[in-house]
Amino acid sequence: MKRREILKLAKAASVCLGIAVTGGLMSLSPVQAATKTLRILTWEGYADDQWVKGFEQKTGAKVEVTYVGSIDEIFAKLTATKGADYDVVAIETSSYKRLVGEHLVSPIDLSKIPNASNLSPAFKNVSAIVFDGKPYAIPYAWGSIPLIYDKTAYPQAPDSWNVMWDPKNVGAVMTMDEAENNIVVAALVLGFKDPFNLTDEQFAKVKEKLIAEKKNLATLYSGFDDGASIFAQGGVKLMMSQGEPQLILANKKGANAALTIPKEGAIGWIDCWMISAGAQDVDLAYQWIDYMLQKDVGKYLSEKTGYGNTTDEDSNKSIGMTYADRLVWLQAPEDYAKRNDIWNAVKAAPVQ
Repeated sequence: MKRREILKLAKAASVCLGIAVTGGLMSLSPVQAATKTLRILTWEGYADDQWVKGFEQKTGAKVEVTYVGSIDEIFAKLTATKGADYDVVAIETSSYKRLVGEHLVSPIDLSKIPNASNLSPAFKNVSAIVFDGKPYAIPYAWGSIPLIYDKTAYPQAPDSWNVMWDPKNVGAVMTMDEAENNIVVAALVLGFKDPFNLTDEQFAKVKEKLIAEKKNLATLYSGFDDGASIFAQGGVKLMMSQGEPQLILANKKGANAALTIPKEGAIGWIDCWMISAGAQDVDLAYQWIDYMLQKDVGKYLSEKTGYGNTTDEDSNKSIGMTYADRLVWLQAPEDYAKRNDIWNAVKAAPVQ
C-alpha cells in the first residue's frame, strides 16, 4: 500500500468529512536557548511546523526535517551512513526486522518517555517492534486495509471476508494487484494464526484459496485513485481497499460505499518513531518522541490526516477509527520472494 502517495488525498478527505483542525497544541514555556540540533526523517504530515516550533520553543534546540516518499528511500538514506545523518525516524512495523538486522535502529528505553503512558491498549504491546524482549519503536499513527462494500447491495455490512468468494458475487469483486495483502487476507480467512509466517502446507492452501477467488474478480487494480474510480463506476460490490481514505475518495467520485473490518480481522499498519543507531543526540531524540505522544498531538494528527492516532481515543472515535484492537499489524513475512512467486502463479492460473 503506497500510503504516502495518498496523504494529500487523505487531507482532502478530512475536509470532506467536515473535520475541523484544532488551532494549536498546549502552550509551552520557553527554555534557555541551546545549540543542539534534532534531525528528523519522516513522512509529510508527521512533523508539521506547529509541532516543530513548539518543540524548538520547549527545548531550545533546532529541528531539521527531511521528508521521504517511500520506505525504500528511508532505507537508502539510513544505510548510506549507518543512520548517522538522522536522530529520529518514522517508519512502519514491517520494516523493523530488517532495521534491527542491519543495526540501523536502537532499542527504546521506555523510562525516558513518560508520555508512553498515553498509548492506547492496542499499541502498548506490538510484537512487530519487539526483538529479544526489547522495544525498538513507539507507535504513532495507524490505519487498515479494510473491506469496502456497496451499501445498495449490502444494506448491512458483510461480516466475513468470505463474501469475496460468494458465488453470488461473480464479476462483482476487485482487489489490489499485490502479493502480500492478498496472501495475508487469504490466510486470515483460512484461520491461520500467524499470516506472516506460513508453512509450505499453508501456502498451498492460500494459493488454492486465491485461485478460487478469481471467478469472482472483475479486475485487479494498482493505484489508489484507480481503485476508487473503478469502484465508483458501478458493478463492483466489494473491494479489498488500500486504506480508509480510499473510501472517502470513492464516495466523492459517486459511490455509495462503506467499510468494515470482518470478523476474521484485517491488516493494520502502524507508523512508529524510532531512534537511529547513528543518532548524535539520543536525549533530544527521546524528548521529541515524548513530545509527539501528547494527546493534543494525536488529536491534531487524526483531524488533519484522517489517520488513527495512538494516544487520543476520542479523536479516533470522531473519525470512525474504533477498530485498532481487531487488526493484525503488518510484519515482515518469512519470504517476500516466495510470496511474489505464489501471487504470480495465482494470476497466471486459469479460472476454475
